[in-house]
Parts: sequence; C-alpha cells; structure tokens
Amino acid sequence: MKPLIGLTLEQLRQVAAEAGLRPFAAKQMAAWLYHRRVTTIDEMTDLPKAGRQRLAELGYDVGRTAPLATAVSKDGTVKYLFEGAPRRRVEAVMIPDKERRTLCVSSQAGCRMGCAFCMTGQQGFHGHLSPAQIMNQILSVEESADLTNLVFMGMGEPLDNLDAVMTVIEILTAPWGLAWSPKRITVSTIGRLDMLRRLLDQTKVHVAISVHSPYSEQRGALMPVERAWPIAEVVKVLNRYDFSHQRRLSIEYIMWRGVNDDLRHADALARMLHGLDCRVNLIRFHAIPGFKGQPSREADMEAFRDRLNDKGITATIRASRGEDIMAACGMLAGAEERREREDRGTEDRGTEG
Repeated sequence: MKPLIGLTLEQLRQVAAEAGLRPFAAKQMAAWLYHRRVTTIDEMTDLPKAGRQRLAELGYDVGRTAPLATAVSKDGTVKYLFEGAPRRRVEAVMIPDKERRTLCVSSQAGCRMGCAFCMTGQQGFHGHLSPAQIMNQILSVEESADLTNLVFMGMGEPLDNLDAVMTVIEILTAPWGLAWSPKRITVSTIGRLDMLRRLLDQTKVHVAISVHSPYSEQRGALMPVERAWPIAEVVKVLNRYDFSHQRRLSIEYIMWRGVNDDLRHADALARMLHGLDCRVNLIRFHAIPGFKGQPSREADMEAFRDRLNDKGITATIRASRGEDIMAACGMLAGAEERREREDRGTEDRGTEG
C-alpha cells in the first residue's frame, strides 16, 4: 500500500489528480490526515465516495500503524517500538516534563555513523525511514495530540536522511499540516556539514550538535565522522548563523569517567565554543553492551559545568530519564530483534526435530 501520511500538499494534489478528484481535495485530505488524524480513507467523508474508492483501488491508504510495543518508565517516560526496515524496529521516546511532552523520533533503521558509544550504531545501517514512517511515530503515539516539542534524536542520523526529515519539518510547520512553530522542533546531529548548511539555510528549527570531546583525535576515536567533518570546522560554520533570537543552538556532551570529564576538557571546550551563542547540555552516559566507558561522577559533572559557566559558556546537566526501560537509543529495538531471532531459531529446531 502507498501511505498518504508523509505527503506534502503538492504531493497530495498529485494524488488527487491521479484519483480524478478536484485540486481542492488535496487540502481536504491534508486536514483529515494531519488535523483530524484519521486512520482510514473511509473516514474522509467530505471526499466523494467514488473518489475514496478510487484512492483505495490505486493502492493508497492512510499509512498509520500502531506501535508494536511500549515500555513505560517509573518517571513517566514512554518508549514506543515501531516497524522500520524489514525485521528491523525503530524507537520513539516520549518524555514528559511538567506541561511539556517531548517526542524523540527516529529517522533511520540503524545508523552508519559508527559512534563507538551508541547502541544504534552497533546494529549497523538497515535503511532510511520514509516521511510516512517518521510521521507515523508522531501521529500514532498515545500522547500525539498533546505533544509540545519534537526532537530528531532517536535512532539514526537525521542529516543522513535529510530529504525525509525536511519533508516532515514542512508537514509539521505548514498551515495545512500540523501548523507548529519551528521553535518546537530540534534536529540533533553529529555535524554532517554538507547537509547541516542546507538545514540551517532552509529551516528555522533548533539545532543540537553532538561534540563529546573538544580534541579531534579523541573525538575521532569515539565518532568516526570527525575524520570527514571535524568539529572545529562545524563550529566555524555555526559561527556564521544567528542563534541569538528565534533559533537555539545546543551542544550535546556525553560524559565518561576519566575520559572527557576533567577540567582540561572543560577549558578546551570553552575555547572551542568562545563567541558562539549556545548552551551546553552535559549528559550522563547510559551504559550499553560492548562499550567500556563508565558514567562520570556527579561531582565531576558539576565541576565541569561550573567551569564552563565561569568561562561564560552556559552549561547545564541534563536529568537522566527512562533508565529503567533500556533508555539508550536502540536497546529496546535490539532486545526485540534478539527475541525474534531466538523464537525463529526455536521454531526451526522444532521443525528439524
């Protein structure tokens, strides 16, 4: 089937023409899909019945699918599991915080950036998610109607699938779509420069850059992307943009004990970010299998934060959320896939017997 969610107004006009509907039917379909959030074409009752039948005959459906599984943390964080690539699951995470409901969505099944500390990266790359698959995460979580913010910070590197991400941003912000302010959206990236410029030039969404070390050699060991797009070059490009008003720039910095959490690193990071209007988010590491790094001590994180603040760099320690539900990206999906493989193995052995 061909999903209708994830299509822009112009694309819906093409669908309307294909189905023999008048051009204004595109806005009607957009309203049903993104405002009223229907799950079937039959619910689009202001479209002619013959037109609805023709859409079905052409192989279209709304494209909504329910989560395959959910996990709820004691702190209220909810992790949702959706179908991604064949036999590959992707995750969306809803984080409640007082009046805010933030959804972190995936943009790829797996990831090809290869970051050493990332569970998703360990799973390899299995394909880009389509705009429909990304929109389905947004429209099909239980809290969909109450979401206040969206972050492209789930599985995958958003700038590695920028065409789909840009389409979703258009749907989220357009009057015919969800009509959100771009200030409600953040794209988190490792800093793929060729695509970062396009995102900054063509949207007004907030941006978060994963740094994790101010030293190129160390960052390269943690994040192979450093060899292609050094963080020093990323910062030079960021300095050309205005982050003082409508758009916010965040620097993401995961902290590991004895690795990147001393004052030497804090001083080097402050030098790198000097003059850049940004906020540094210091993040506690969530342990994953296969990576030996340990979370930094609270006292070291506080000293690091205070050192940055003393040097004029706004820094905060991000509160950990969802640690009891396999909080690191990819862990729930990986666990489900392992279970499926084990189940298939059991069935195969049963057949052989």
